[in-house]
Amino acid sequence: MDISHLITHHRTNPYELEQMFRKDPEAFKKSFPSVWEQNQDSLLLAAWHERLHFKEAGGKATAPFWQRNFMSMGILALMAGLASRILFHYVEQQTIAPINLIFGILPFIAAYFIYNNPPRKSVIYVLASIFLISGVYLNLLPLKPSDSTILAYMHLPILLWVVVGVAFTGNEYGRGNTRLAYLKFNGEFGILYASMAISGMLLFGLTNQLFQVAGMEISEFYFKNVVLFGAAALTVVATYLVSRNLRLSRHIAPYIAKIFSPLVLVTLVVYLITVIGVGKNPFLDRNFLMIFNGILLCVLAVTIFSITENGTEANRGISDYINFALIILALIIDSVALSAIVFRLSSYGITPNRMAVLGINILIWANLIWILFPYLQFLRGKAGSFIVQNAVTKYLPLYGVWAAIVTFVFPIIFR
Repeated sequence: MDISHLITHHRTNPYELEQMFRKDPEAFKKSFPSVWEQNQDSLLLAAWHERLHFKEAGGKATAPFWQRNFMSMGILALMAGLASRILFHYVEQQTIAPINLIFGILPFIAAYFIYNNPPRKSVIYVLASIFLISGVYLNLLPLKPSDSTILAYMHLPILLWVVVGVAFTGNEYGRGNTRLAYLKFNGEFGILYASMAISGMLLFGLTNQLFQVAGMEISEFYFKNVVLFGAAALTVVATYLVSRNLRLSRHIAPYIAKIFSPLVLVTLVVYLITVIGVGKNPFLDRNFLMIFNGILLCVLAVTIFSITENGTEANRGISDYINFALIILALIIDSVALSAIVFRLSSYGITPNRMAVLGINILIWANLIWILFPYLQFLRGKAGSFIVQNAVTKYLPLYGVWAAIVTFVFPIIFR
């Protein structure tokens, strides 16, 4: 579509030019050169010329394939895939626990962040030491499963997630806005990785069917050598794409937050009313108590995701009131769960599972209170949304501390 006549007509109107560009960027770029040739005395068009041809005029831009961070991504993705495949071999041989597979992913994501945003050497040494100590300690635990070792397996990824967060923030690990950026990164990473994983599953299904038609069974070989390798490598690729401000995930994440928050709120209210009606009791039913805690973690995750995707503007919307209602609901659920756990501890004695659940519920309860009061200030118009986001980010390291206690201390105490 040739819109050169429209560009010429509005060559002195910045607003109209911007509107035309946003409506159809490709048509604007194709039509602009002919207008520029005839109106090179226009300062506004000169600015547009520089804007549209800045990379070409700079002369220093290199092709994306040869950019430094692209090359580092490619090398680390290959290393993650190879490491995961090697670890999986030993998992199959039952010489190491399956949880070791996280060491084929998280260290390489952390390495990507460190390479592209180098922190102080002391930070690098601490991060490397934690990964090394965690790997060695994990494999000193007995392979025969027990409550304390299973809890260590469950909590170690949380600890290492916090460690990756320190790698992401670099030297600014103490600043709230960089921690908030890490939370946003996780949301966008999850969306992008899920999209690529679905595509990968479709490819796996198609490939498997094609070979079955040819009379060959390749599902086991394909899973071990392609799916596993690709799943690990794609974590680094997704990290690179999100770090490069990929618009897809960045634009979708806020909408997902706004859509899921009300759905989760309605679903949970209906669910709680239903279970009360049928007489479920978390004080006596252990399985129901575990489901109750799972619901609590989901509500907390959705709430934090929604808060981080809200932006920093001071305007209050319906999504903020929904988030506040979710916090209240989560506090009610957590209070009931805490009461049930204390009851079970006093009635049936101390076990590593009960102590771990008690600790995480106390941590979540305090976190919800920590967020509740700043959110109330925001809704009453006494503060901006940044106060809520700061409350979220400042509390995060405590989850890492608790995960470290359960991972390293519980197996020693509860032998």
